[in-house]
Amino acid sequence: MKQPWIRSAWFDGLLVLAPPFVSLLVVMLLPAAFRSTPQMPLLGWVALVLFIDVAHVYSTLFRTYLDPVRRRRQARLYWLVPLGCYAAGVALHHVSGLLFWRVLAYLAVFHFVRQQYGFLRLYARHESAQPHRWLDTAVIYGATLYPLLYWHLSAPRNFNWFVDGDFVQTDWPLGRLLATAAFAALLLAYAAKELRQWLGAHRFNLPRNLLVLGTAVSWYFGIVYFNGDLAFTLLNVVSHGIPYLALVWASGHEPQPGQTSTRRGVWAGRYGLVLFLGLILTLAYLEEGVWDGLVWREHGGVFGWFQHLPRVADAALLAWLVPLLALPQATHYVLDGFIWRRPQAAPRAAAAPAGTRAFEAA
Repeated sequence: MKQPWIRSAWFDGLLVLAPPFVSLLVVMLLPAAFRSTPQMPLLGWVALVLFIDVAHVYSTLFRTYLDPVRRRRQARLYWLVPLGCYAAGVALHHVSGLLFWRVLAYLAVFHFVRQQYGFLRLYARHESAQPHRWLDTAVIYGATLYPLLYWHLSAPRNFNWFVDGDFVQTDWPLGRLLATAAFAALLLAYAAKELRQWLGAHRFNLPRNLLVLGTAVSWYFGIVYFNGDLAFTLLNVVSHGIPYLALVWASGHEPQPGQTSTRRGVWAGRYGLVLFLGLILTLAYLEEGVWDGLVWREHGGVFGWFQHLPRVADAALLAWLVPLLALPQATHYVLDGFIWRRPQAAPRAAAAPAGTRAFEAA
């Protein structure tokens, strides 16, 4: 069967499907301490949190505010979302700082889970008539929700999503055992379905199966098997951030419905990749520098100049400041639920072409 790549086998293989497996290989090669302790070396934090996790948030700009077509078409949405996120953030933080981080953490989790489902729908876009399509959906959600449930049913781990205590946790060994058994049964059912399709019709959707396997690998080993901050961050951030960056980049080189040119916006020119990476890395550095100078004071060696900023400790001021500094993340999580959908008025192609137009229609 013809494989339903987003862009090409090389593009998808390197930037969408390989990151979980490469990340796991790196984790396996790490010293044992980094697989089971809260240790996070400074270089690892810079590479993973600053240059991938925070940077991928700003890549949304190229799909929204820096895209003239979408900016005109959805101007109201692009104003209301950040205003609404900030107002909600201030209200939550006034109640409790932990409540603010907890809501933001669960919003981030929803965003991470839905990304894997979105990729699944993209790679299964030619299989809408298959009778067991529901099982694909069940297994991709199982691959993400089972490790999260295991995390919630465990004692505090050596890692967190944002801050200590942002997840509600209770130590329930029986619940973990039942969740593990249910997920194992789901994996067996999915494997049996795939084997039956191969033996009966010689159909094997390679990218979809690699996506399912990669999702299961990154979430299981990052959360359940290992209990280390570096291991969790590497498997979590790389497996999410690199494919997202690749998808945003690819989307900037696909024409909008009714257009013929793929050169769109300020980043699709000759030096587009340099501009794309340069801008998001610069914004990520500036944001984390302000965070470190005003709030955290944890990485002075990386953000030396920002240490001259006054540290804010007053609870009333933090209730206004923290939601403002977290606004790029919150806006990214919310807008991502809208920006990959094709406008309803746009005609749908009879057969989904290669590229991100198929993702918009998924």
